[in-house]
Amino acid sequence: MSTAPRLTALDAVHRALGATMTDFAGWDMPLRYASERDEHVAVRTKAGLFDLSHMGEITVTGAEAADFLNFSLVGNIGSVGVGRARYTMIVAADGGILDDLIVYRLGETQYMVVANASNAQTVLDVLSDRVTQFDAEVRDDRDAYALLAVQGPESAGILKSLTDADLDRLKYYAGLPGTVAGVPALIARTGYTGEDGFELFVSPGDAEKLWGALMEAGTPVGMVPAGLSCRDTLRLEAGMPLYGHELTAALTPFDAGLGRVVKFEKTSQSDTFVGRAALAAAAERAEAAPPRKLVGLVAEGRRVPRAGFSVVADGKVIGEVTSGAPSPTLGKPIAIAYVDAAHAEPGTQGVGVDIRGTHEPYEVVALPFYKRQK
Repeated sequence: MSTAPRLTALDAVHRALGATMTDFAGWDMPLRYASERDEHVAVRTKAGLFDLSHMGEITVTGAEAADFLNFSLVGNIGSVGVGRARYTMIVAADGGILDDLIVYRLGETQYMVVANASNAQTVLDVLSDRVTQFDAEVRDDRDAYALLAVQGPESAGILKSLTDADLDRLKYYAGLPGTVAGVPALIARTGYTGEDGFELFVSPGDAEKLWGALMEAGTPVGMVPAGLSCRDTLRLEAGMPLYGHELTAALTPFDAGLGRVVKFEKTSQSDTFVGRAALAAAAERAEAAPPRKLVGLVAEGRRVPRAGFSVVADGKVIGEVTSGAPSPTLGKPIAIAYVDAAHAEPGTQGVGVDIRGTHEPYEVVALPFYKRQK
């Protein structure tokens, strides 16, 4: 039996705006409202408003919450200060990535783990299995929150007009409780676009009111509603990985070039954590001779590469595209790909992508493709 997709608290708003909807990880989500290119450009130059209520919020509390998260995740979560956040990952015993996460420390013994929508149930199940030996509790709070994101260079100004929270003191990867347009919210300075921006965790019952207030404040400075389609091209330009593409259970963080998120020394009674031995071996392999590296590819022509397309050189397959799309900012098709280390240096010549039997020439570049001016 097929199950109907879940609806966010903003579903009626999206339909009233004429959004093209799509089933994403079991949720009915707005793909675009009009032109995905226009939405992308608005986020790069002004601002965009996203509904991200499909993300999975999991609350962890208890006297040993920090030790539990240090054991369960690859990062040193115990060192995260109250009001700060950390990008990290959860892995299996073999080091394979189960998901990439953001963990917010809301209090001395309270954390919020935010998982990708497609992996939220897996993360919840794994954390619930691992918590049994700790004085801590794992709670599914996915229904407790709606999540709105304001992203782009005008985002701080828009939000300042609606809140008394001190946004100037709110650092990147930090969060603070406050009110926005009279709505209680956790205000986080995080995002997935490569721009400055804020993510607002609120009660689902307040979501429509907050969306309306944000649009009223943002429309005069060019903010537009933005869908998942432009969120993908924005994160692609920013070189940010997407689970199921750059990150999978077959790869360790070191395979993905993200070994920096793994901390072997932790602020816990023990440095033991799930996957430690496998990750130590992966770190040694990566330092000695990584078989493949994650690189950027920029097209010389107009044909767009897609995930799964082969990367070729000298008539041989040397890698695989993980994500690809036209880049509105660069004006050319771009891709992220895993390629053999011998062909991974920026400027490497003779590399192409096999697009339906034709080897289209591509330039190897360092990631990200785009970095905002601060």
